[in-house]
Amino acid sequence: MAVRADLKALLSAASLTLALGMSVPALAQSSCEGDISKLQEKRMGILESLNKLSEKDNGKLDPVAACPKLRSLASLEKDIQGYMEKNQSWCNIPDEALTNIKDTQSKTTKIAAQACNIAAQVKKQQQQQAQGGIPTFNAPAPKLPGGPL
Repeated sequence: MAVRADLKALLSAASLTLALGMSVPALAQSSCEGDISKLQEKRMGILESLNKLSEKDNGKLDPVAACPKLRSLASLEKDIQGYMEKNQSWCNIPDEALTNIKDTQSKTTKIAAQACNIAAQVKKQQQQQAQGGIPTFNAPAPKLPGGPL
């Protein structure tokens, strides 16, 4: 009886799908596009906030302010990569798109690590200065790589 109920539910869903004029691949495509769009919107929001940070400083990115945002971006890109790997065949994701997100995520992770290392050094130096530890030589903060992430 349970099998018959499951079969009825499946047939009902299939007839609804056909009634709506959508095939299973179309439903998959619709679902995939929606999921990836949501992730990309979040990604674009983080990129916009990073761009605003760099605009405040004449195109330079403050490592202390950028570190948490870059970590969030790297984490989100890892989520996008994971989604794309998991659903590559279901969503018909081309190998090239997967390779691109892997490369982008790798670069973002490296930039985030650089920014966070510099930010840690700056904070450490500020703490030492506050405690009277080391004199200030007015050395400029190291510059992060510019350009698109």
